[in-house]
Amino acid sequence: MGVPNISTLLPLIAILAIVTFSQTGYAQDSPADYLEAQNRFRSYAGVAPLVWDQNLANYGKNYLNRFRGSCEMEHSQGGPYTENLAWGFPDLTGTAAVDMWVNEWPHYDYNSNSCIGGECRHYTQVVWRDTLRVGCAKVRCDNNRGTLISCTYDPKGNYIGQRPFDISPFEVPLSFKHHDKEVVVEKN
Repeated sequence: MGVPNISTLLPLIAILAIVTFSQTGYAQDSPADYLEAQNRFRSYAGVAPLVWDQNLANYGKNYLNRFRGSCEMEHSQGGPYTENLAWGFPDLTGTAAVDMWVNEWPHYDYNSNSCIGGECRHYTQVVWRDTLRVGCAKVRCDNNRGTLISCTYDPKGNYIGQRPFDISPFEVPLSFKHHDKEVVVEKN
């Protein structure tokens, strides 16, 4: 038995490449990826982890499909849920969208319960204490104009005047700092 001819191996190599690249394309867009990215920051805030809800993912997908042609982000108004939206070009992974939202945390000031120096309300929705379920969806816009991502949350959150989470008076952080992509909370 000799060494196989390259022409006999080409179909096997092609199948292996297709399987590998199709798996890579799904990486960072799975329900587990969306959950892990958000629940890491929820744990820093001391709130319960979110669980995946496929009905919310379907709701978000149906909502995003309305904007497939225009590729514009528009928050729903008065619906039963709240959502975070993101746009990227030419593509955006689910974890990259979540990273954009949670990286707003330095702009959230717990003492004044407000955003200071930038947007923070995507972050506050991710860590909203009463929100228990999430479903996320990704839609590629027509004519290669980008990608829209939505995470839909239930129960609703981000109510003006309410804090996203509670901190014991003995745990009020002096500051948050990044250390190797982890958040370390410094205490008195």
